[in-house]
Amino acid sequence: MRIIYEKQFRTALQSVVEYIAKDKVSVSIAFKRKLKEKFEMVTDNPRMHRASLYIRDDDSYRDLIYMGYTVIYKIGTDVIRVLDIFKWEDKKYL
Repeated sequence: MRIIYEKQFRTALQSVVEYIAKDKVSVSIAFKRKLKEKFEMVTDNPRMHRASLYIRDDDSYRDLIYMGYTVIYKIGTDVIRVLDIFKWEDKKYL
């Protein structure tokens, strides 16, 4: 499977990384690198994370939880689409 990082995710991730970098640049770089590593593991087992609490009508949507952030991704036939990243307290359940 291949991974596609959607524009919404890329934009939100950039905001998260910039926010973390205000405190410590090295931590923001490590955050981004380790998150990418998490998704490399997802390609081997796409259902390893819980069904999404935010998009409940389709279990192909998953929530990866990482350092207080939720990343929503959708499992397709041969692709994983990474849709968004946010702090769990900033998003309401649908």
